Amino acid sequence: MFKILLAEDDKHTSKLMSIILKNNGYDVLPAYDGEQALNLFFNHHFDLIVLDIMMPVIDGYEVARQIRAIDESIPLLITTAKNLPEDKRMGFQVGTDDYMVKPVDTEELIWRVKALLRRAKIANERKLQIGSIVLDYESMSVIGHGQTITLPQKEFLLLFMLLSYPNRIFTRIQIMDEIWGVDSNSTEFTINVHINRLRKKFNDWEEFKIVSIRGVGYKAVIN
Repeated sequence: MFKILLAEDDKHTSKLMSIILKNNGYDVLPAYDGEQALNLFFNHHFDLIVLDIMMPVIDGYEVARQIRAIDESIPLLITTAKNLPEDKRMGFQVGTDDYMVKPVDTEELIWRVKALLRRAKIANERKLQIGSIVLDYESMSVIGHGQTITLPQKEFLLLFMLLSYPNRIFTRIQIMDEIWGVDSNSTEFTINVHINRLRKKFNDWEEFKIVSIRGVGYKAVIN
C-alpha cells in the first residue's frame, strides 16, 4: 500500500482529503503545520507528499526545499489557494512535481496522485521486461529480436508508461499531462504522431500492440 504524507493545516480539508485518499487504497498520515510535516517525513517512509503552501510554523515552500535537499525523487504535489503565475513558478522552483489550485477537485486529486506514482515507478524501476524484450530507461532503448532500438525521450516514456500498465486505458489528456507536462502547449495531434511512430517501429514485434480506444485514448496489449 502506498503511503502518503498529507500536509494541510485546515482540519476539515485534511479530513476530507484523507477520506478520499484512503477510500482509493492509500495509507495517509496527516500533518497540520510545516514543522510536523518535516518531522513525519524524517521519521517515516512515504511514497508521495501532498503539500499545502500556506501553513503555520514553516510554510510549504520551505518544507518543499528541505524535502528536496534530502530526497530528489519523491513525488511532491502542491495544493494552494494561490493561483498567480509567480506562485506556480515558485512552486516548481522549489521542486514540486505538480500543482493544484484550491478548492481541490477530489476526482482530479486522485487522478494526479496516480499519475505521479506512475511517473515515480517509471523513474525508479529503470528497466521493464516484457517477455524477451527489455525497455532500458537509462539508454532510452528497447532491446529485443537481436537489436537495440534507441528512441527519442518522449517516445520511450510513452511506450514505457503504456507497457508498465498493460490493458489499462490512458486518456489523451492523461498522456499529455504525464509525458509532456501540465504547462505544455503541445496538442493531441502530437500524441497521435508519437503513437504512429511507435507502431511503425514495432509493427512486427508480436509481444505487444498499442491499441486505440476510439474517442478516449490508448492502451498496450501484451500477447
